[in-house]
Amino acid sequence: MPKKTLRDVAVQGKRLFVRVDFNVPLTPEGEVADDTRLRATLPTLTYAREQGASLVLASHLGRPKGKPEPSLSLRPVAARLERLLGVPVPLAPDCVGPQVERLAQGLRPGEVLLLENLRFHPEEEANDAAFAQALARLGEVYVNDAFGAAHRAHASTAGIAAYLRPAVAGLLMEKELTYLGKVRDHPEPPFVVVLGGAKVSDKIPLISNLLPKVSSLLIGGAMAYTLLLAQGYAVGDSLVEPPYLETARQVLAQAARYHVQLVLPRDHVIAQQVAEDTETRVVANAGIPAGWRGLDIGPQTAQQFREVIVPARTVFWNGPMGLFEVAPFRQGTLAVAQAMAACQGTTVVGGGDTVAALELSGCREAITHVSTGGGAALEFLEGKALPGVACLEDR
Repeated sequence: MPKKTLRDVAVQGKRLFVRVDFNVPLTPEGEVADDTRLRATLPTLTYAREQGASLVLASHLGRPKGKPEPSLSLRPVAARLERLLGVPVPLAPDCVGPQVERLAQGLRPGEVLLLENLRFHPEEEANDAAFAQALARLGEVYVNDAFGAAHRAHASTAGIAAYLRPAVAGLLMEKELTYLGKVRDHPEPPFVVVLGGAKVSDKIPLISNLLPKVSSLLIGGAMAYTLLLAQGYAVGDSLVEPPYLETARQVLAQAARYHVQLVLPRDHVIAQQVAEDTETRVVANAGIPAGWRGLDIGPQTAQQFREVIVPARTVFWNGPMGLFEVAPFRQGTLAVAQAMAACQGTTVVGGGDTVAALELSGCREAITHVSTGGGAALEFLEGKALPGVACLEDR
C-alpha cells in the first residue's frame, strides 16, 4: 500500500471529513435499492468511531446538473446508513456554508453527520478552489474512501487535499488499491484476464497495459465479434466496431508476441432477436449466419474458459459474456462466475455489469475482492494515475 491510511494517523478527538461513494440506486419510492456501497464503507466508519473520531461524510448522488434536485437528496441514504451503523445520522441542509460548519463543529466523538449531495453545487465537478476550501473547513483530517469516484478530479475527491491535511486513504480505498495493485503490478502466475462487454474499444488500453504480465486472455461478450471478424470469421449480424478492426488485429499480434494464450469463443448462442421467448441456436466453428447474432458464449467455450480459470493463481474479470439481463443469454456469464468461485487463487472482479452478474450467480461471497469502482478500476489497471489517489500522502 503506497499511501498512508486511516490507521497511520491519530484521529482520537478529531473531526474527519470522509469522502464516501454513496452514489446508490434508488427505488421509484425514493428508497435505497442496493446498499452494497454503504456496507463497503462500514469498516472505515466503525474504525474511526471506535478510535474516538467524529465523522462528516460527503458524497454525490446521480447527476443533478449543479443545482438542488429533491429526487437526488441523500435523505434516504442517511436513513439506511442510520440502520446499518445503529447510530443517528442526521442529514445537513447543504454541504457548505456557516450553518453546516456549525453542525460539523458541534459533533462529539463517535457522532456522524452526512452532508447533502455535493453535486447540488457546480463547483464540485469544476474542482473549484474556493469550494474545496469551504469543504476543508468542515474537518481536521481528510479521508478518501470513495474509490468509485477516485478517477474524477473534483473538489471533494482531489481539490480538498490541498487545504486539509493529513490526507489519507480509508480502509475501503486501501483494500481496492491493495487488490487492484496486485493485479496490475505483481500478479502471481498463472495470471488470467477475462474480458467481456460490448465494445473492444473500451478495453484496448487495459489489454495493452496488462498483456506483458498475462498468461491467458479470455474474451467473450460482444467485444469478441470485432476480434473474430478481424480473423475472417463470419459473425452474421453480431455487434462489431468496424473502425477498430485494425486495432483488433494489432491486439491479436501483440498477444502472440507476448506468448499469451488468447481464447476467443469457439461456439455461440445466437438469435434473430432479443426476447425472453426467442428461438436460440448454438453454432460452432462454421460461423454465424446472416440475420442472426451472437448473444452469449456457447457451452464449449464456457467449459474451455473454466479449464483456464480454475487452476489460475490470479484472475481479473471485467464484463459479462453475453446479454445476461435476458435469460436465454446468461449461461455463459454464470459459468464464468462459477469458475471464478471454484478458483483457489486471488480472484478480482470489477465493473458494474459484472458485479450485477455476479450477484445473479450467487457466487459473490466466493470472490476474493469485488471492486466498488467500475471506471476507476479500469483506469487504475490501464496504468493511469487517479486524482483521488494521487492527492493522498505517501507512506
